[in-house]
Amino acid sequence: MTDFAATRAQFHLPDGIIYLDGNSLGPLPKAAAGRVARAVTEEWGNLLITGWNKAGWMDQPIRLGNRIARLIGAAPGTVVLGDTLSIKVYQALASALEMNPARRVILSDTGNFPSDLYMAQGLCRTLGDGYVLKTVAPEEVDRAIDKTVAATLLTEVDYRTGRRHDMAAITAKAHAAGALTVWDLAHSAGALPVDLAGTAADFAVGCTYKYLNSGPGGPAFIYVAPRHADVARPALSGWLGHEEPFAFDLTYRPGGGIERMRVGTPPVLQLAALEASLDIWDSVSMADVRARSIDLTEQFVRGVEAACPALVLASPRDPARRGSQISFRHPQGYAIMQALIARGVIGDFRAPDILRFGFTPLYTTHADVTGAVRVLAEVMAKTLWDRPEYKMRARVT
Repeated sequence: MTDFAATRAQFHLPDGIIYLDGNSLGPLPKAAAGRVARAVTEEWGNLLITGWNKAGWMDQPIRLGNRIARLIGAAPGTVVLGDTLSIKVYQALASALEMNPARRVILSDTGNFPSDLYMAQGLCRTLGDGYVLKTVAPEEVDRAIDKTVAATLLTEVDYRTGRRHDMAAITAKAHAAGALTVWDLAHSAGALPVDLAGTAADFAVGCTYKYLNSGPGGPAFIYVAPRHADVARPALSGWLGHEEPFAFDLTYRPGGGIERMRVGTPPVLQLAALEASLDIWDSVSMADVRARSIDLTEQFVRGVEAACPALVLASPRDPARRGSQISFRHPQGYAIMQALIARGVIGDFRAPDILRFGFTPLYTTHADVTGAVRVLAEVMAKTLWDRPEYKMRARVT
């Protein structure tokens, strides 16, 4: 049984703040500052260039990838870290298309995160030769999978509403039609149980700065199913994905297995922060996380709907069909969220009208939910959001 009081104690949570935005940026693990400082002073400072060998910097991406693998239902040796999520989306999608050369259609949905769609659009432009990105409404994905589709590119949990795709069913349908699957786990990894091996997913990618708490700009990960590991060729042939990086060959030879999906130099300091977070995650059961997440989100929905009738639930009502976030709609959603933040309840806003709240059981409590509902009810009842300063859009919403 996961001790959530113990996990909460391991995060720095500012006094007077109810933090419901871990689905955008996870808070600081208390051990991370010391772990990063050690990487700076003891490793970089004293070891200098020898840190790549003596401090194990070169092995960080696969070593930490194995620890993330446990959280997403993947076998050891199938996950590697590095680069940004957009780069990993591009890598996975390009590999999938090359493995299915007779087809030209990438299937995604209109609820997907725009950056994923931008990567697909750019890849289609680069490839030419009839490659197209086809998007349908999220609920239409299953019916849109046919024998023209080369690969699906889907985010399991919708970033706006929290709506959850059925990974097992969609993957099975795609395989039956001869298509490959690429899953974006940005709002799944660390939020709910994922079973990449059990569902036979082909590729998956995700970030670590949300539920996995690696800090702003934390590296992304990529998963390749073992059956594809020595077949998939990375479109971005970086030197650390080479079979022998320090042979300095002028011709690229892909490394073995997941190592070939490495591109650039590992972000050593950011990986040190992630390591501190994963020390917390090593004591956590994803089944326990999911059960508590459902308790927290159900409490929040009940409270908000009872106290704030002007807010409209945008997330699926059935907790089995959503991730670990709850979204409500209101035409003044941005201003309402700014009023909440000013009063110590931090969520975020997603255009055009979504107030988004993330629930992360490692540190979110039932008391946090009660407090957030109370503040939101006051903001709505007294129209506290109707002030000019709350309507001025910041660069990050």
